[in-house]
Amino acid sequence: MSDQRLTQVQRQELKLSPQQIQLMKLLQLPLIELEQRIKEEIESNPALEDNMSSDDNEPMNEGDENLGDNDGYEEGDNGENDNYNDDEIPVNKEDEFDLNDYLPEEDEYDYAYKSHVNNRSQDDEDRQMPITHEDSFQDYLIQQLGYHDLTEEEELIGKYIIGNLDDNGYLSRPIPNLVDDLLFTMNLETTEEEVKKVLKVVQQFDPPGIGATNLQECLLIQIERLQEENPYNDYRLCADIIKNCFEEFTKKHYDKIAKRTGASNRQLKAALDEILKLNPKPGDSSSSSARISYYITPDFFISIKDGHLELSLDGRNNPDLKVNKQYVKMLEDFSKSKESKTMQEAAQFVRQKIDGAKWFIDAIRQRQHTLYITMKAIMDMQEEYFLTGDETKLKPMILKDIAEKVNLDISTVSRVANSKYVQTPYGTHLLKTFFSEGITNEEGEEVSTREIKKILQDCVEEEDKSKPMTDEELMAVLKEKGYPIARRTVAKYREQLGIPVARLRKEL
Repeated sequence: MSDQRLTQVQRQELKLSPQQIQLMKLLQLPLIELEQRIKEEIESNPALEDNMSSDDNEPMNEGDENLGDNDGYEEGDNGENDNYNDDEIPVNKEDEFDLNDYLPEEDEYDYAYKSHVNNRSQDDEDRQMPITHEDSFQDYLIQQLGYHDLTEEEELIGKYIIGNLDDNGYLSRPIPNLVDDLLFTMNLETTEEEVKKVLKVVQQFDPPGIGATNLQECLLIQIERLQEENPYNDYRLCADIIKNCFEEFTKKHYDKIAKRTGASNRQLKAALDEILKLNPKPGDSSSSSARISYYITPDFFISIKDGHLELSLDGRNNPDLKVNKQYVKMLEDFSKSKESKTMQEAAQFVRQKIDGAKWFIDAIRQRQHTLYITMKAIMDMQEEYFLTGDETKLKPMILKDIAEKVNLDISTVSRVANSKYVQTPYGTHLLKTFFSEGITNEEGEEVSTREIKKILQDCVEEEDKSKPMTDEELMAVLKEKGYPIARRTVAKYREQLGIPVARLRKEL
């Protein structure tokens, strides 16, 4: 018999309350999703009202009243004072709860989260600048599928093909495997010929090159589309290079291509220029031809006035929410009525809804406060960049730096930085792009890796494309400019910037 015994172990654990978890989820929501979350909360809690007015979308400015008041949940609040489980809410007994806690004092619920003032005139310029964001690419392709005269079976095959395209828009799964998948997953018996027939239809979709099985086929589809759309142009040399000299093309062995095709340098350069204009990743979200756009609004706005930075929040971060007075009146009526089990249950239900509404309003206020102080700390630390727009002015900055300035946890700052946009005089940016590590230059100053990458990119853009610089040569240039970094670091930064090696940057 094994020697088994019970032992007691005492240890400390930090556990988040359900309310704190919900608050963290609210914090990481971008503006559009926040509006949807508020709508859902209003629909599920009748004690919460949205008193939206025409001023709701006005930015929240740095000097607005009570903007910095942190009267919501503080960082590290364990929820013991304000949060409790609904099952623990006391029943309607005078010695267990005070009705005054739920009745309005000095029109308490009419504060409606109006912690800002209207400091804009009708002549002020609207600083909202929409930026594009990609919609579902699969939906876009399925929509095109409906434009073709297909049987029900062919339409199912087409949708299955679209569902198997990778992020670049390629069908990397072999046709025989698709035939087996259709049989086992959809009970659809088909043949390789039928699947190939539907695949040819998908390859006619926009953007050109979608549904290709490899890069060579992708480029060839695009060249053939160009020839159809521009019959007076001659793309035969382009097609010949892709069909018969593809390996030499990928390795930039231009002499071999010229010898095999018999093209002159001028003809070869013109053909290569056309091929290089093609999109090797038609399904990539960065492809302008593959982008279906709708609008989102930045959470923050930074402007320059009299040489100083001004920060404001989009007014929709500050919705006009309040507790429904009818529910407060109902609770008051319940307290005056004779006690009964039914009345106790009704009063408990009303209190739960009012408490939920009050918590949600406070959580939204805390979210706004956290967003503001975090962005303010980023703006202050990167003041020189926001004033000039010069990326070389960006200072090294990590999440810990901001967390220490605003006295918040690193994870909280990360939630803000990973999902929020700021509109500046120099474009709209995701907050996390302002964070970077730092290195020490020859003068002993700490500089941002963003600064080094910007200089590296400039060097590549200005190089002689007939003799592009190797990583060793780029390392030497950076060293001359006062940035002594190793060749492998140059290669790492080059790859992060999406810059190919010297051989692949060569042009005729």
